Amino acid sequence: MLFTLAHLSDLHLPVPSGAIRPLGQLAGKRLLAYLAWRRKRRRAVPAATLLADVAAAAADHVAVTGDLTNLALPGEFAAARDLLAALGPPEGVTVVPGNHDATAPVPWASGIGQWAPWMAGEAGDVPFPFLRRRGPVALIGLSSAVPTLPGSAAGRLGPAQLAALPALLDTAREEGLFRIVLIHHPPGIGPGGRRKALSDGPALRGVLARHGAELVLHGHHHRPMRGAIPGPAGPIPVLGVPQALAAGRAGPPGWQVLRIRREGDGWRVEVELRVQAAAGGPFRAAPPDLLRISSAGGSSSPTPRPAR
Repeated sequence: MLFTLAHLSDLHLPVPSGAIRPLGQLAGKRLLAYLAWRRKRRRAVPAATLLADVAAAAADHVAVTGDLTNLALPGEFAAARDLLAALGPPEGVTVVPGNHDATAPVPWASGIGQWAPWMAGEAGDVPFPFLRRRGPVALIGLSSAVPTLPGSAAGRLGPAQLAALPALLDTAREEGLFRIVLIHHPPGIGPGGRRKALSDGPALRGVLARHGAELVLHGHHHRPMRGAIPGPAGPIPVLGVPQALAAGRAGPPGWQVLRIRREGDGWRVEVELRVQAAAGGPFRAAPPDLLRISSAGGSSSPTPRPAR
């Protein structure tokens, strides 16, 4: 059975007209984020271009790994909810938040709570972590989104998520599912060092080393990333994607398609990165990568570069 997953991240959707009023909302870290948006992301790929390319992939499911907003304003969360609805119904789309979605504290109902249908676990509630079964795949969502001081883009899971994660991983393993961990910050330290890292990344890597997963998908660094962390039976692939709508110093906009199927006693995953070849042009496919992953939660071939 082939299962196709579309993975996109870091949309940083344009700030809706009127969302910044009253202007008093633009204080502290929000003001810095607003200036960065004006400088870096105002000229982005139209969302319709991205939506059309994702739709053409005819994916069984879409995963979005955070930073849908820039400033974490209530109007931005509402616009992002509309974008999620355009990607698909809640049963066909899963989202986790990123650090920009926590630029400032926002009440649940006017913040990421507006995305609750796309984050709900199978019990219907939205604690993190959550588990969503889709065909042969188990999507396990984590939230690394926490408010931080100006100058920091770090993330944190916290003890409660780390304590609940092993049971979800073990349950999905016992059911023979392909376990995909969705998180905004990668589990290892990437570009930007600790200022942009997951502060309890070592603890997350420890959980995954003991309990396993077949794949970790993340965003945050605005570039394609291919790495690995230790698993109980070999390296666990860790894949990141560019920002989906805007070009930057890290490269052009992009997203990826993963085609997952069983192969013997393990899994075969074809990873197709789709990037915008020229400003204003369509997305084009890069040569695909091929991963073969054991059913015990480790990569066998090729071996990705380890994450630090």
